[in-house]
Amino acid sequence: MQEINQNLAEEAGLNITHICLPPDSGEDEIIDEILKINEDTRVHGLALQISENSFSNKVLNALKPEKDVDGVTDINLGKLVRGDAHECFVSPVARAVIELLEKSGVNLNGKKILVIGAHGSLEAAVQCLFQRKGSMTMSCQWETPQLQSKLHEADIVVLGSPKPEEIPLSWIQPGTTVLNCFHDFLSGKLECGSPKVHPSGLIVEDDVSLLAAALRIQNVVSSGRRWLREQQYTRWRLHCLKLQPLSPVPSDIEISRGQTPKAVDVLAKEIGLLADEIEIYGKSKAKVRLSVLERLKDQADGKYVLVAGITPTPLGEGKSTVTIGLVQALTAHLNVNSFACLRQPSQGPTFGVKGGAAGGGYAQVIPMEEFNLHLTGDIHAITAANNLLAAAIDTRILHENTQTDKALYNRLVPLVNGVRAFSEIQLARLKKLSIHKTDPSMLTEEEISRFTRLNIDPSTITWQRVLDTNDRFLRKITIGQANTEKGFSRQAQFDIAVASEIMAVLALTDSLKDMKERLGRMVVASDKNGQPVTAEDLGVTGALTVLMKDAIKPNLMQTLEGTPVFVHAGPFANIAHGNSSVLADKIALKLVGEEGFVVTEAGFGADIGMEKFFNIKCRASGLVPNVVVLVATVRALKMHGGGPSVTAGVPLKKEYTEENIQLVADGCCNLQKQIQIAQLFGVPVVVALNVFKTDTSAEIDVVCELAKRAGAFDAVPCHHWSIGGKGSVELARAVREAASKRSHFQFLYDVQLPIVEKIRTIAQAVYGAKDIELSPEAQSKIERYTQQGFGNLPICMAKTHLSLSHQPDKKGVPRGFILPISDVRASIGAGFIYPLVGTNVPSDGSSSVLMVSLKTVGRGLYFRVRVQVGGAGPESLDRQERQRGHEGRHGT
Repeated sequence: MQEINQNLAEEAGLNITHICLPPDSGEDEIIDEILKINEDTRVHGLALQISENSFSNKVLNALKPEKDVDGVTDINLGKLVRGDAHECFVSPVARAVIELLEKSGVNLNGKKILVIGAHGSLEAAVQCLFQRKGSMTMSCQWETPQLQSKLHEADIVVLGSPKPEEIPLSWIQPGTTVLNCFHDFLSGKLECGSPKVHPSGLIVEDDVSLLAAALRIQNVVSSGRRWLREQQYTRWRLHCLKLQPLSPVPSDIEISRGQTPKAVDVLAKEIGLLADEIEIYGKSKAKVRLSVLERLKDQADGKYVLVAGITPTPLGEGKSTVTIGLVQALTAHLNVNSFACLRQPSQGPTFGVKGGAAGGGYAQVIPMEEFNLHLTGDIHAITAANNLLAAAIDTRILHENTQTDKALYNRLVPLVNGVRAFSEIQLARLKKLSIHKTDPSMLTEEEISRFTRLNIDPSTITWQRVLDTNDRFLRKITIGQANTEKGFSRQAQFDIAVASEIMAVLALTDSLKDMKERLGRMVVASDKNGQPVTAEDLGVTGALTVLMKDAIKPNLMQTLEGTPVFVHAGPFANIAHGNSSVLADKIALKLVGEEGFVVTEAGFGADIGMEKFFNIKCRASGLVPNVVVLVATVRALKMHGGGPSVTAGVPLKKEYTEENIQLVADGCCNLQKQIQIAQLFGVPVVVALNVFKTDTSAEIDVVCELAKRAGAFDAVPCHHWSIGGKGSVELARAVREAASKRSHFQFLYDVQLPIVEKIRTIAQAVYGAKDIELSPEAQSKIERYTQQGFGNLPICMAKTHLSLSHQPDKKGVPRGFILPISDVRASIGAGFIYPLVGTNVPSDGSSSVLMVSLKTVGRGLYFRVRVQVGGAGPESLDRQERQRGHEGRHGT
């Protein structure tokens, strides 16, 4: 029978695997093997060929119904009995019996059928199929006292088990049709009585088994086809969660705790993920494996939507909330597949002024606490990898300062079982040094010295330690004070973990291999000859990749209305590009299918986050955006129109709580400028006006009208914060319509342009600057990076988010200003150059120079002041202040 199955499978183009368990295998061992096969996506059918006493209900129902090609599970039998045979698998043996009889010309209507010696699923399936044909069925076992009289009455006898010797063949009436539909799988022999049954009867032995084997293969083919159909684009059968909005709107945490999320494995199945493509963390979050990209590589991508904003107040304007409200509207209310892709929040801002980043009101990701704290440990993995590299830098400097070339060489290339060999990463370093040798014993003393010594210049180290906490007392530290460091101390610092270049690498990578290469390219310092020193040179690339191997997988969560969300990576939008991961977007675009939508968010205003999304992220991903949703608020527009300053934690002035049409209209200049910025890239813009309860109808109408006049495809007021996705249905419709138009996306600049020209293009075309001004340090760095071969990287401007210019207090649309660049740095692993936008203020004719470099973090602005007075030498003053919107504070 196994040979028959194999031959039939080959003819159908299938592969059969025969799993042979030991004869003494117990019930639990059989079930364990079944459960493994259930989760194997390569297997589309499972047939049990085990002894009859092993067919317990527990074993049978361990099978997944969709792989139960023998129709033995309760679910498949129940569907058959209920009349839903087209939705289930029917026993191939029972089907073979019916088909053979019908092909032999037997009319089953009104016939009396006796089923003898059958058990369980076979008995139920045979009886059910005969009854559907209008037959009258009886069933009994061989030990039944009235067996002879039942045999005399039967027109058709179906044998479900071997006939005992004591039952004479003469009990079967002449002309009775007899079918044998059992098989002794253990012996491999067909069991039947004497082949010389009554001459006028029809004996069917091998025919039932052969046809049943063919029908079983047919069931496997059907299962495979069904699986393939499920992998193709379909509208999700998503069970959305109902909202019952309250008024007044409760706090975010109350709303989050008031909604019970779906189990994440249920959500994963609803959106087309397979069981072996997710790794579950608790009940409400899971990681998604990158293998899904290979499985869905031939599926068309959905539409790609970016949510950006106008220049915000220090309070923020609700980009995350709009993102969540939009996908809730698309999926829960318009029945369109949609995915939100958000950044993972840092613990620092969560416990600081900014708070969490899960959205707000009735448009947020749940559970809120798990979203904002720890999640699945990605930021902790980045912290560990970053600090491992920092430790490797200082350790290498210490060893090179205290050991001979030979001692260093023995550490780097040790004898293992008497053999010394270069590792793969060491061979790459030798190649970089133009040393073409693979035998460690063949290197000359000069080559050994070049190989072992990186000669890092400690004053050039740019790699800092990180911590995911706002700990001001670690901003400047002195390391190396223990006796074991032998006096090699230096000044260092701690940055916040998400500012690590490893975070930017995670956000821009598209595979584990690509991430490893990017990690290896990260420049951490220069050597004493001015050449870059990389993580690859330090030999830690493999270790960094191992620490990051799970962090590369996007995290699956859900909105308040049960629609899917990817939360992955969280680079800051100043020193990095401020967008969630390329991998999350790519997987989401495959899962939603051609007619679906992926909505992702860019940090800060469109002049920063959106520009970096297009020029940096889209270059890395190769993805083409379809629509920009530009978020605005009446509050922010009033500020740009000349309203008083807005300060976190301070009650709003009356200008913001009372109707003021003129102030709103004047402030729309900033909205119009941001629309124009998006149009530079050839992408249609839909303005989403995030409505607050103090906004009036007249103010809302003015904003929408002026936005359309400025070239927006549409402008829509949104109420998702107060009522959920239902409040953004009009926005969702506008986005769908805009996405149906042909995209004319283009980059702002060619990366082959010189670094200075790329900076100037952004300053003039995006910010509206008249020109740029480079400090001597910035000019020097640009020349060095160009000489080192990094001149063709895109630009990631580090600028305040509170103004289109470099001055946070300049609202609206500043014009005619010179944009000062105080410094230029490089994230080579992530793949961009980041200029620091600062202020150069020359004194009144003297030689004093005030250099202020700005660094924005979250909603805060940090600045470093360096004062050089006359010719008496530099007197430096390092200050770090948190800007909270107070006027006059910057002049201190």
